[in-house]
Amino acid sequence: MSFRSRASAMRPLHVGLIGAGHFGRFHALKSHASTRETLEILYDPDPSRAQSVAREVGCDVAEDIPALLARVEAVIIAAPAEHHYALAATCLEAGKHVLIEKPIAATREEGEKLGALAAAQNCVLQVGHLLRYSAEHKAISTRVTKPIYIEATRIAPFKDRGTDVSVILDLMIHDLDLVLSFVRSPIRDIDALGVAVSSAHEDIANARVRFENGCVATITASRISLKTERKMRIFGAEGYLSADFMKRELTFIGRERGLPLPGTGGFRQEAIHWKDHDNIEAEHAAFVASCQDGAPVLVNAEAGIRALDAALRITACIEESRARVLASGLGQLP
Repeated sequence: MSFRSRASAMRPLHVGLIGAGHFGRFHALKSHASTRETLEILYDPDPSRAQSVAREVGCDVAEDIPALLARVEAVIIAAPAEHHYALAATCLEAGKHVLIEKPIAATREEGEKLGALAAAQNCVLQVGHLLRYSAEHKAISTRVTKPIYIEATRIAPFKDRGTDVSVILDLMIHDLDLVLSFVRSPIRDIDALGVAVSSAHEDIANARVRFENGCVATITASRISLKTERKMRIFGAEGYLSADFMKRELTFIGRERGLPLPGTGGFRQEAIHWKDHDNIEAEHAAFVASCQDGAPVLVNAEAGIRALDAALRITACIEESRARVLASGLGQLP
């Protein structure tokens, strides 16, 4: 590391925030609390919302995006997904590092352009797939490295927040990204079905994803359920794993870990609990480490594009399924 790099690593990263909504406020609080970041300024098209969050964290409010970019080295983008590409491109063209909420963009082409732009500008581009920084991701990925079948469920009661996109891009994309991080193989084909119930977009969806290496993942997401449930089961070469993310419990049955299971021919059972840590705080720490120390970007443009592409393929499959349902008469109201 050069003297200039060491000096850069020792001082806080000067950060700006675009978007002061629900997630934007969380980002502002984490940036403000970090010893390696200084939240200089934020921007939101709603002046009252911008002022409210700025007062809470003690930073300035920018009149526009250029005014924000003039003050910072890095930008956190927590705006609606439809604006991700334009905002990230503007920031990267200005030579600023970018942490962008998921999804990376609206289309694969936009995501690829952002990845190429970040590389050309020698800037960090990190995508906010938050579960990559979670304790459960580490617990699963250290036990199963060769999954054969994955079943994931993520359901929750309805909330207005997030309904600007479908449940695929709102909730399912979390498990999609987890699955893709476990299965390092291209997607072969997808079968999916989804329905819009309480919003203009799909509120419940199920997808069966088959990979080139033979692994199959079944993923269900709903934001119109009566309860909250987040679970994942994995059958792999190493054994069977069941995780309840709400209870923070994991059970693993294999031959290498845990206590012997009598009468099973040598299998063992491991039951663990994990303590949650602050995923957004961990995400910020990783972002600063990449910007200041040159650490590899854990969730880079390639990972963001892969998750987005899978989500868009599921969406297209749902549209095809909907057409078949309507043609058969199942979708007609009585």
